[in-house]
Amino acid sequence: MDNTIRFTLPARFEQIVSKFGNRPSLSFVGEEPYCYTELNQRINALIKLLEDLSVQPGDKVAILSANMPNWGIAYFAITFMGAVAVPLLPDFTVTEIENIINHSETRAIFISEKLLTKIDQLKENSLVHQISMEDFRVFKTSGEAPVYQQEQKSGNHYDIQEDDLAAIIYTSGTTGNPKGVMLSHKNISITAEQALCCRPVNENDRFLSILPLSHTYENTLGFVMPMLCGSSVYYLGKQPTPSVLLPALLEVKPTMIFAVPLIIEKIYRNRILPAFTKKWTVRQLYKVPFIRKTLNKVAGKKLIETFGGEIEFFGIGGAKLDRKVEQFLIEANFPYSIGYGLTETAPLLAGMKTYAFRLQSTGPAITGVELKINHQDAKTGEGEIWARGANVMKGYYKEPELTAEVITPDGWFKTGDLGALDNDGYLHIRGRLKNIIIGASGENVYPEEIESIINNFPDVLESLVVHQKGRLVALVHLNMEELQAKYSELIEKGSQQAEQKMNEVLKELQNYINENVNKFSQVQLVTIQPEPFEKTATQKIKRFLYN
Repeated sequence: MDNTIRFTLPARFEQIVSKFGNRPSLSFVGEEPYCYTELNQRINALIKLLEDLSVQPGDKVAILSANMPNWGIAYFAITFMGAVAVPLLPDFTVTEIENIINHSETRAIFISEKLLTKIDQLKENSLVHQISMEDFRVFKTSGEAPVYQQEQKSGNHYDIQEDDLAAIIYTSGTTGNPKGVMLSHKNISITAEQALCCRPVNENDRFLSILPLSHTYENTLGFVMPMLCGSSVYYLGKQPTPSVLLPALLEVKPTMIFAVPLIIEKIYRNRILPAFTKKWTVRQLYKVPFIRKTLNKVAGKKLIETFGGEIEFFGIGGAKLDRKVEQFLIEANFPYSIGYGLTETAPLLAGMKTYAFRLQSTGPAITGVELKINHQDAKTGEGEIWARGANVMKGYYKEPELTAEVITPDGWFKTGDLGALDNDGYLHIRGRLKNIIIGASGENVYPEEIESIINNFPDVLESLVVHQKGRLVALVHLNMEELQAKYSELIEKGSQQAEQKMNEVLKELQNYINENVNKFSQVQLVTIQPEPFEKTATQKIKRFLYN
């Protein structure tokens, strides 16, 4: 990219349109993509519609919708005219949406028809205009509704500055109090450029988007970055279930995908591992290291074929990747890359190049970012991860005191994560500082590490380790269908035998956990979590609900 052009979204995008006007940009899977020239035309037409609704620079405009090409058009139209995008997760509750709209003083909202009922339930709010995400039809406004016309174009010039506010991102995260993260045009556009140090992106790349665009991870890396590199992005139009995702992969043949660990972990546990454990002979051979590596390499080739055969970069972020799954990916020679960041850093801070494998590391700091370990422990090298760079947020909206707590006067952002840097500058994350459990003798217990071990036990889908009345307790969500199939004979004999067998499984699981952790990380109780844990957009369990 030409660094003489300012780091604003419209300036960077204008450069791409002039260079790749005829190249494909956004599309649903199975449909003809808009070329960049047509995409730019649609953005300009939507800016004209917003002007007709009297939306001004600085006004807040929300987006409440599943992923689709129009999501990106709306986001760019809002930010290109100097207004502020407020992306809302489709899974937000009515109360959360109401609180965010009122807190941000949002005047207009783009909303998909499937989510209209959520807006209809709002009691009091600042909304003046409601616009359909499907066709940009204005179905609610204060006066006569203007009509979106693709051939129209705004005649105004908006002088967007790098430090101008582009978006306010609200996230429930793992606490019960959502905060509005203010990201500038420079925060977002420079992160999209600096992330290219992990893997260069060009006009020949094809992205398949499977994470919510309303989350900064997918927004910056899975949308803004490809749009500022002339690439194409495809959307599923439905939830990424296997029946939807697998044929889409074969059709798009993506070169790049961004995902959360849960996706690749499910594929490993449900499709790959069973192939190596069903038969006794294969199970025994798989225990031999050099045979295991050979089998994993064969499985890796099949995995690449599953992803369409042309995948060159599989980005993983949002949570810690299971150690055994990562070991498989390394031995399978699968082109994965782990990254680390937060919404407050737009989001990327560290990232690994493909094939530059370092087990359980997120890689070094990306270009333009400084990382340091604050209050480093002399023995372990661990401490809170602090970061500094042009991608650090402007602050929390309407929360100057909270902002001052996390950003130092000299620009260091306190991540709240515990980690260490090795001699080569590779970052290793231990967990969230607020999640650390202090043992009876003052030892640090990292629940995420125990959970990683629990999740490798057969029939465990997910788990959470909590501290209850001085005891470490493992809450486990089991694959009940598998267990019922496995012990169907006992179930037929009666509930008593079935209950006894379930208790044996839990005892076996407890022994397995305690054999694989240090003394002060051993759990005293394992209990069943009957329903899946509630999660954030990046599939992290909302711990505050269970502690």
